[in-house]
Amino acid sequence: MANNTADHAAANSVADGGPEGEFGISVKELRDVMEMRGAEAVSKINEHYGDVQGICRRLKTSPIEGLSGNPVDLEKRHTAFGKNFIPPKKPKTFLQLVWEALQDLTLIILEIAAIISLGLSFYQPPGGAAEGCGEASGGVHDEGESQAGWIEGAAILISVVIVVLVTAFNDWSKEKQFRGLQSRIEQEQKFTVIRKGQVIQIPVAEIVVGDIAQIKYGDLLPADGVMIQANDLKIDESAMTGESDQVKKSLDKDPMLLSGTHVMEGSCRMVVTAVGLNSQTGIIFTLLGAGEDEEKKANKGKKQGPPENRNKAKTQDGVALEIQPLKSEEGVESEEKEEKEEKEVVVKVNVTKKEKSVLQGKLTRLAVQIGKAGLIMSSLVVVILILYFCIDTFGIQGRSWQSECTPVYIQYFVKFFIIGVTVLVVAVPEGLPLAVTISLAYSVKKMMKDNNLVRHLDACETMGNATAICSDKTGTLTMNRMTVVEAYIGGTHYSTVPDPEAIKADTLEVLVNSIAINSAYTSKILPPEKEGGLPRHVGNKTECSLLGLVLELKRDYQPIRDEVPEEKLYKVYTFNSSRKSMSTVLKNTDRPGYRMYSKGASEIVLRKCSHILDASGESKTFKPKDRDEMVRKTIEPMACNGLRTICLAMRDFPGDVEPNWDNEAEILNDLTCIAVVGIEDPVRPEVPDAISKCQKAGITVRMVTGDNINTARAIATKCGILTPNEDFLCMEGKEFNRQIRNDKGEVEQERLDKVWPKLRVLARSSPTDKHTLVKGIIDSLVGETRQVVAVTGDGTNDGPALKKADVGFAMGIAGTDVAKEASDIILTDDNFSSIVKAVMWGRNVYDSISKFLQFQLTVNVVAVIVAFTGACITQDSPLKAVQMLWVNLIMDTLASLALATEPPTESLLLRKPYGRDKPLISRTMMKNILGHAVYQLVIIFTLLFAGEKIFNIDNGRNVPLHAPPSEHYTIIFNVFVMMQLFNEINARKIHGERNVFESIYRNPIFCSVVLGTFVIQIVIVQFGGKPFSCTALTIDQWLWCVFIGVGELLWGQLISAVPTHRLKFLMEAGHGATKAQMQEEEVTEGNDEIDHAEMELRRGQILWFRGLNRIQTQIKVVNAFRSTLEKPQFRSNIHNFSSHPEYVPMSEEEAEIPDIDDSEEGEGEGEGEACSSQSIQPAPSTE
Repeated sequence: MANNTADHAAANSVADGGPEGEFGISVKELRDVMEMRGAEAVSKINEHYGDVQGICRRLKTSPIEGLSGNPVDLEKRHTAFGKNFIPPKKPKTFLQLVWEALQDLTLIILEIAAIISLGLSFYQPPGGAAEGCGEASGGVHDEGESQAGWIEGAAILISVVIVVLVTAFNDWSKEKQFRGLQSRIEQEQKFTVIRKGQVIQIPVAEIVVGDIAQIKYGDLLPADGVMIQANDLKIDESAMTGESDQVKKSLDKDPMLLSGTHVMEGSCRMVVTAVGLNSQTGIIFTLLGAGEDEEKKANKGKKQGPPENRNKAKTQDGVALEIQPLKSEEGVESEEKEEKEEKEVVVKVNVTKKEKSVLQGKLTRLAVQIGKAGLIMSSLVVVILILYFCIDTFGIQGRSWQSECTPVYIQYFVKFFIIGVTVLVVAVPEGLPLAVTISLAYSVKKMMKDNNLVRHLDACETMGNATAICSDKTGTLTMNRMTVVEAYIGGTHYSTVPDPEAIKADTLEVLVNSIAINSAYTSKILPPEKEGGLPRHVGNKTECSLLGLVLELKRDYQPIRDEVPEEKLYKVYTFNSSRKSMSTVLKNTDRPGYRMYSKGASEIVLRKCSHILDASGESKTFKPKDRDEMVRKTIEPMACNGLRTICLAMRDFPGDVEPNWDNEAEILNDLTCIAVVGIEDPVRPEVPDAISKCQKAGITVRMVTGDNINTARAIATKCGILTPNEDFLCMEGKEFNRQIRNDKGEVEQERLDKVWPKLRVLARSSPTDKHTLVKGIIDSLVGETRQVVAVTGDGTNDGPALKKADVGFAMGIAGTDVAKEASDIILTDDNFSSIVKAVMWGRNVYDSISKFLQFQLTVNVVAVIVAFTGACITQDSPLKAVQMLWVNLIMDTLASLALATEPPTESLLLRKPYGRDKPLISRTMMKNILGHAVYQLVIIFTLLFAGEKIFNIDNGRNVPLHAPPSEHYTIIFNVFVMMQLFNEINARKIHGERNVFESIYRNPIFCSVVLGTFVIQIVIVQFGGKPFSCTALTIDQWLWCVFIGVGELLWGQLISAVPTHRLKFLMEAGHGATKAQMQEEEVTEGNDEIDHAEMELRRGQILWFRGLNRIQTQIKVVNAFRSTLEKPQFRSNIHNFSSHPEYVPMSEEEAEIPDIDDSEEGEGEGEGEACSSQSIQPAPSTE
C-alpha cells in the first residue's frame, strides 16, 4: 500500500502538479473504480485499497465524522476533484434570436416585396414613355412626389425590423427570466451530509469528493459514491443502465452508487467519490459536449437543449424547472426527425403520451381554420387586383404591353402583392401565441407567490379545466404535525398519553427501546426555533410523533441511539407499500440470539402477533378472538375519531441457528404486541373552505389514502369531502380492485365507470390503485364532458399517477425527489388551498386568451373585409401596408399584454369548468365579434364612399401610384384605430356582462397600454407623414374620430342586451376534440398521437403556422440527451437526470414523435416500492 501511494503521488505531481497529490488517490483511479459494477468492483476495491475504509483514508475523511468542513480543505478538494457542477450551455445571443425571428414566413414575404418595391421606385422610365403606360401612372411627377416613391418600401422594412427586434427582445428577456428562476430553484436543492459528526443539509453544488452522504428513500443521488453502511437499499438504475428492475445494493455484492439514480427503498451512508463532470452522468454529458467546445462537433448543427445547469448534481431535488409553453412534453427538434424514424420501432414501447394541453388542442384547430381563410382571402385580393388592372389597361383602354413600361407595371403588381400579403398578415392573429405566452408567463410568476411552482407551463392552463382532484390526506388535507393522543398499553386503553408511573417498568423499557431503535435515525425532535414555539419535527412525521411519545413518557431516545449506532443494526426491513411495516433486528450483547422490533399499520401487524404484553409486563397468548375484540373495542373507536393507529411489536430469536432473514413471511410472524397508539393529524384549518370552493366551482374532490377506512372517512367528513345525505362511496383498495377487475384480474373500463362517479374516499390504497383510478377517470367517456384530472402525491411511487394525471401536484416539503420529478406543479407549502389558487389562475389564463381572441378576431374580420372590398372596388386598400402593420403587430402585441395580464377574481370559481370539448369561442363571444364587426364595417364603408362629403374634404379614392397621403384615408385609418381602442375595453368581458369597466383600475398594465396606444396614434397621424401614409388632422376631425370610437362602448351595451340563445345561427369555433375522435385516438394509442389539425399542417398548406409555433415555444425545454445518444435505453431515461429550459423553435413535425419520458415508470411500481407517506403506518424517511 505504501509503495502504491508513493507511486500515485509521483504520478499526480507529474500529471497535474496540483493538489491532487495531497490525496492518496487520483481522479483517474476513482473514475476507474466507479466504472466497475458488482463483484468486480468489490474485488477491485479490496485488492487496491483493502476496503471502503481504505478509500476513506486516502480521501482523508472519516466514515463516522465526515469531513471537517474547513474551507481550505474544501477548496483543495474542489481543485483536485472538481466541483459538483456541469457548466451550462451558453444562452442564445440576441443576434441569434433576431435571426430566428426573421425566419417568420409572412415577414420574409413582406421583406421581399418591400425590397422589390424599393428597387423599382428608383427606376424612372426613359423620356415621356411613362405617358404611354396608361392613365394609372398619371400624376407621378406631381409636386416631385415621384422622388418619395421609395418611402413605402422603406417604411415596410423599418416596420419589419421593429417587429423582429421586439420578438427577439421578448425571447431574450424570457430566456433570462427563466434562467434566473432555474438558478434560484437550484440554489434551494439540498442534500444531507455528515460534517464534523453533525448531520447537515448543504446545497448540492457544495458536495465534494470525500463527503459522507446520508441517503434515504426517494432521493435522487447527487454524485457517485461507494456505500459504507446500508439498510435494505434498492436503487432504480434505469436512468444509467436502461434496466427497469430495482438493483439491491450491499457491501459485499454491489456497493457502487451512481449519480442520477433513484433510491426506491431503504437508506445508507456513502462516501462521495466523483462529482460534476467526473461522475458517471457527467461523463455522458461530456460526451454530449456539455460545457465543452466539442459540443459543436457533437451537435452537427443540431439545436439541442442543453443539460444546462445540471449543477446541483443532477438531483435538482426533483425541481428541474422545465418551463414549457403549450406543448405538454419536452418535445424534440424537427431536425432529429430522421434519426427518430430509424428508431421508431424502439420508441413505440411508450405506454402513454400526455395529450396536448386542452388549450393547445383548441388553439391549433382554430389557427388552422383562420389560416386557411386568410390564405384564400389574400390570394383572391391579389388575383382580383391584377385581373382588374390588366382588363382595364389592356382591354378597356386597349393599350399594348411596351417594354419600357414593364417596370411601371411590375411596380403596380408589387403594390398589389403587398396589399395581398398585408391582408394575410392581418388575417393571421400573430398576437395570439404572444398573448398565450405572456398570459402563461405572467400567471406562472404570480403563482410563485401563491406557493405554486410551475414546472410545465401548460399545466397552469390545464388546471383551469380540472373537473376532478384526487388528493392525498397526510400533509395536504391535514397539517402533517402528528402527535400521539391515545394508547393501548398493558391491557389498558388510555384516552390521553399515560403517566409513566402507570406503566410497568419492563414494558416501558421495551416500548422506549422499540421506538428509539426501530425508526430512521434521521427522524428526530429538535428544540423550537423561537421561544414558546412548538418543537421541530425533522424527518418522517409519524416517527416523530412516536419519538414525542417517548419524551412525554419522561424518557430520552438519543442515549439509546448513541448506544446502538446504525452500524450495529443487524438487519433492517425498511417501510414500503407492500409491507406496510418496518422492522429492525439487533444481535443480543448479553446472550446469544437476536431481537427484532416491528411497527406498522395496526390491523396488519396485529394479524402477525401471537402474544401480547399484559399489565404485569408478561407475554401472554393472543388468539384471533382476542384480536377481533381489540380491533372492535380499541382500534375502531380510535380510527372513527380520525386517528391513525400504529402497532408496536417485537420478537426474540434463539441464538442456536441463525434464521433465514430473506424469508420475510417467516421472520415477520409470531410477534409479541407491545402497544397500539392512536396518532392525531389535525385537518388544516383552511381546507374545508377550500374544498367547498372546489365543489362550487364544479370540481369533485376525492381522497386517496393508505389509511384505515374509518380514519379516512372521519377526516373526509371533517374536510367536507363527504357531506351528510349524499350518495357517495367510501371503499378500501381491495374492494375497489374486486369491483373493477374481471376474472382474469384485468381492469375493465366499463366496471370502473360504475364505481368512480360516486367514489369519494379510497382507503388502504396502494400507489397502483391510485394510478388505476386516475387513468380510469381520464379515459372514461361517461358524462357530458371528458374529465380533466389533477392529482397530488408525495411518495416515490406516486410517480406513475402524477405522470398520468393531466396535472400532477407534488409536495414541496414532504415530497420525494422522484415525485417532484414526475409532477407538473410543486406545492411549496404542501397545502390543499394552494391548489384552489392554481384553479383560479388556470381559469384566468383561459379567459384571458378568450378575451384576447374576441378583440383580435374583431380587428381581423374588419381589416380583412375592408382591405378585400376596398381593393376590389377602388384598386387600393384603404388601410396601407404600414398602417396595417401598426394595427396588426403593435396593437396586437400591446393588446395581448393588456388583456393577458388581467388579475383573477373569486368570481372565476363560481362557474363550472369548461372541460375538454367546450369551444374556445363561445356563442356569446361570436355574437360580440360579429356585432362589433358590423358597427365598424358600416362606419368605415360610410367614410370610404361618403367621407369626403361628410367632412367636406378631397376624395382620396383612385389616387395615382405615388400621390401624397389624403385626409380622407387618414380619417379612415384614425377612426379604425379609435374603434379598436374602445373595443379593447369591451373585450374585457366575455360572458355578456354589462359593466366593462369593473375593476379596471386593478390592472395598471391595461390602463397604461390603452393610454400609450392613444398617444402613439396621435404622433403617427400628426407627424407620421408619408411613411405612414398620414396627413395631420384638425381638432374637429380628431373629436369626430374619438366620438365614433366611443360609440363602440354604447354599441357594446346594445349587443349585450340581445339574448344569445335566440341567435341559433351563430357558430362556435375552436372546439376541443369530440368523443368520436377520442375513441379513435384510444384505438391508435400505440401509434403516434397526432392532432388532426397538425396532419393538415403537415401538408404544407399553412406555412405561417411556423411563425405561430415559434412564439408559442419561446420557452421550450429540450432534453439534451434525446438528440444525441444512440442507444434507445439511454435515450429513454435521460429525463431522470435533469432538464433545463432552452428556448428553441419547434416545428410542426414534432408532434409526430412520441415522448420518451412519458412512458410510465412501470405500473407495477406500486407493488414493491415505498409507499407515499399518507398510509396509516409510519413511512420512515418518506417525508
